[in-house]
Amino acid sequence: MKIEMGSLRFCDKSLAYEVRAKDLIDRMTLEEKVAQLGDKAMGVQRLNLPGYEWWSEALHGVSDVGPGTRFDQTVPSATSFPTVILTTSSFNETLWKTIGEVVSDEARAMYNLGLAGLTFWSPTINVVRDPRWGRITETPGEDPFVVGRYAVNYVRGLQDVKGYEKTRNPNSRPLKVAACCKHFAAYDVDNWKGVDRYHFDAKVTERDMVETFLEPFRMCVKDGDVASVMCSYNRVNGIPVCADPKLLNGTIRQHWNLNGYIVADCDSIDVMVNGHKFLGDTPVEAVGQALKAGMDLDCGKYYPNYATAAVRQGKVMESEIDASLKNLFIVLMRLGWFDGNPGGYSGLGKNDICSPAHLELSAEAARQGIVLLKNDNNTLPLTIGTGKPKFAVIGPHANATKAMIGNYAIKNGVTCHYSTPMDAIAEYGDVVYAAGCQGVKCPNGDGIGEAVQVSKQADATFIFVGLDLSIEAESLDRNDLNFPGSQKELITQISEAATKPVIVVIFSAGGIDISFLQQDPKVQAIVWAGYPGAEGGRAIADVIFGKYNPAGRLPITWYPANYVDQLPMTSMPLRPVPESNYPGRTYKFYNGSTIYPFGYGLSYTTFRYAIKSATNPVTLNLAQFQQCKQLQFLDGRKTDCPAVLVDETRCTRVVTVKAVVTNTGKRNGAHVVFIYSVPPSGIVRAPIKRLVAFKRVFVVAGKSQVVSFKLNACRDFSIVTDDAYELLPSGQHTIIVGDGKDAVSAQITVGFNHN
Repeated sequence: MKIEMGSLRFCDKSLAYEVRAKDLIDRMTLEEKVAQLGDKAMGVQRLNLPGYEWWSEALHGVSDVGPGTRFDQTVPSATSFPTVILTTSSFNETLWKTIGEVVSDEARAMYNLGLAGLTFWSPTINVVRDPRWGRITETPGEDPFVVGRYAVNYVRGLQDVKGYEKTRNPNSRPLKVAACCKHFAAYDVDNWKGVDRYHFDAKVTERDMVETFLEPFRMCVKDGDVASVMCSYNRVNGIPVCADPKLLNGTIRQHWNLNGYIVADCDSIDVMVNGHKFLGDTPVEAVGQALKAGMDLDCGKYYPNYATAAVRQGKVMESEIDASLKNLFIVLMRLGWFDGNPGGYSGLGKNDICSPAHLELSAEAARQGIVLLKNDNNTLPLTIGTGKPKFAVIGPHANATKAMIGNYAIKNGVTCHYSTPMDAIAEYGDVVYAAGCQGVKCPNGDGIGEAVQVSKQADATFIFVGLDLSIEAESLDRNDLNFPGSQKELITQISEAATKPVIVVIFSAGGIDISFLQQDPKVQAIVWAGYPGAEGGRAIADVIFGKYNPAGRLPITWYPANYVDQLPMTSMPLRPVPESNYPGRTYKFYNGSTIYPFGYGLSYTTFRYAIKSATNPVTLNLAQFQQCKQLQFLDGRKTDCPAVLVDETRCTRVVTVKAVVTNTGKRNGAHVVFIYSVPPSGIVRAPIKRLVAFKRVFVVAGKSQVVSFKLNACRDFSIVTDDAYELLPSGQHTIIVGDGKDAVSAQITVGFNHN
């Protein structure tokens, strides 16, 4: 019997999405419902519901890694931005959001041309806990607050339809494309010394979960209003995340109120059955566990193949499948998949992909993220005397192309345009090239002699070294923090023979122990370029030759090589473990020596800080029956009211900090201002400091700028205690503006009034 589509309630645009989704689901048989639960949803022909491929990727540009997106002769490519770790180094929230907006423009254009879906499983927002992790390139670094702010901005850039950033009912809010924050949670071991992500059980305290591993996801859901969260392969404290009702239904959906769907990392149920062998579950039992836990969509075939049997055998209720389908269909409705483009995006097409403006934004993102690590005697920006200079361009990355775009990039298409380091430097002089190495693994020194001779003939030598996806990647963690193979020998031999400037440019995501370069007087300058995207060459050249004054800051700590000998990668605590001689992790808890600390980065000018004003003291009124909480102090002292529970305290009080940033040099430049909070001294196992705000500002040479920060009196001065309570301590807190010897500080006293 032919169905008149106009008579069906799920086709009625005047009805709420919830009503329409329920009507559609109610018309489907169990088998038809189950066929929609894999990433390749099969559709229902008799209801005129087409199939849909949910899996597309847009980590730093539209990618064809997922089957939902493809490139062809009409659209052979999309703009490739720097990988996330470098873009984060800009510490520019506006830039992060703008990139999201451009990526979603290109995604919508490709959707209009029939080449992409509307659901993109990006960004990756796992905190970098260990420098060996292979996926650091995908992440915004080691600080949960920075990771969360990146997530919020990139997701808002991808998803927001202008004019509908907030609605009374978030599930009615139209979406440009649907983003996905992944991989939830405590996922940061891929494959290290025989321990892989398909078998790893992350033993994590509740304190570390609340303070570090969950915080970026909370921000992504609560502040970014992301449409999806992806659960990860690993177990957390024995339970596979994709089968953990406390984490999925309890935390993501009920506590954070996700407006969207929860999806499995691909083949997670197979991992549950055959990797973790969780509870000895059969495929049918595992499907029932995941559905009941709150996993709505399976990237894979376990749900489509086994969910019908799971219902028939009483492992899960059909109503729980209905709830998952409702979450999925409402997202598709918000995207306009049922009704057509929201927000006027139907006009986007081929000319909106790889446009000159988009390529320039990619180059600008790289320029803003590049970090100047060393610059002895102001060697950079490089100036060469009269006549056309000769430059030696050496190393495995000297002519880089694919290495610059990292992973989750274009797989079967071609990049819009490459600006290689060698071509970009050739704009400034005659280039003589020598690889010096056979790839980044540099297995021997066969090419070093030629590279040394080339260097001797040049007015300046640029050595492009570092890592690539053969060293650090998904499913591939590092064992050490050194340059691979003979790269160190290549640099050292060139510098020993050098009589002219030597500049080292490093491609990597994770840190490298380059202490020998720091101490080498003949290596005058070091630049970290992450993986700078397809336009990376000209961005690097713009920095080296002074068209751009670098202002990037490292979003991770660079540790000495012996750090990895002090603790296994599988050790999950972030705080030091004295009985095991484990050092802490990240700048918040590690107090050992570093190669470069979190937030490090030089400029071609200099800056000075002063604190103009800071709200002080801060007195909060407690509720009538609000109890004080105890804290442990190193000296065992007791105070009248050492702390209060943040969730029970009115947290509307704003602490305003006004910092004065003065450019004391001779060049205009951008500068990232960090604000840290330090709790009262002597609290047992409190963080050393915690980043609570940052802003990138542009300051003209010789001028000052007042930068104002508004902090939340409770959230930004709180600590998480070992029982996982978030407490606000009373007493003297410290605000630090800046890093290292240039930092300035102010004291802020927090007290409580009892009503």
